[in-house]
Amino acid sequence: MIDHLVKALHVRGELRLTVRVRPSAKRTCIKRLGEDGVLRVDVAAQPEGNKANLELIDFIADLFGIPRSQVKLLSGQSGRQKVLLLCS
Repeated sequence: MIDHLVKALHVRGELRLTVRVRPSAKRTCIKRLGEDGVLRVDVAAQPEGNKANLELIDFIADLFGIPRSQVKLLSGQSGRQKVLLLCS
C-alpha cells in the first residue's frame, strides 16, 4: 500500500507526508491511503501529553525503516491532521 511512498523517500531523500490520526484506537495501524494522498492511521495512545504524536512518529519511522530522529512533526501538533517530514 505505501511501497511507492517508501521508494519516493529513498529516491528523493525526503518526503512530506500528510497523516490523519485517530487516537485511542485498539491498536496502532494504517487504515488506508486516501485518494487525496492522506494516510489514515489509528494510534493506540491517548492524545494527552503528546503520547499519540510520539507513538505516531515511532510507527512511521518503523514503517519507513528510518530512525525516529528523521521524522519531524511540521504541523498539527494538537489536531488530527498532521504533516510529517521524513528524511532518509
